[in-house]
Amino acid sequence: MAVVIKKSSALNKLNLTPMIDVVFQLLIFFLVAAKFEEEERDFDLPLPQASEAMPRLAKPKEIFINVDQAGRVILGGKQLNPVELLTQLKQAQANNPGRQSVIIRGDERCDLKHVVAVMNVCARANIRDCRIATAPASGG
Repeated sequence: MAVVIKKSSALNKLNLTPMIDVVFQLLIFFLVAAKFEEEERDFDLPLPQASEAMPRLAKPKEIFINVDQAGRVILGGKQLNPVELLTQLKQAQANNPGRQSVIIRGDERCDLKHVVAVMNVCARANIRDCRIATAPASGG
């Protein structure tokens, strides 16, 4: 005797269009968010090399401050004076108390005093996690 199996009609009535729309929306969101994050790191500066630099394992909320060869301070694509930089950093510290970190990307050709001035502004904004970015040493 043959067994007759009735096929369910539930899959025929299930509309997948809204779920596909949501997946595409999420995909677009993450692609755009990743692009904005790259812009801070794409500022073209030759960085000094460090042979003992270690990669970070966890990615905290970081602010990238660029100091070019002439000593101009650039944050978020805008050139800032020390007062404006202090205002921005104090706001960031208030938004992330105790967790705000700053990465200073100083051109290797700039005077050290410009990088130190940015570090002083970080200290005045009460940001204790302040680091200087370096490029990995080539051939060592």
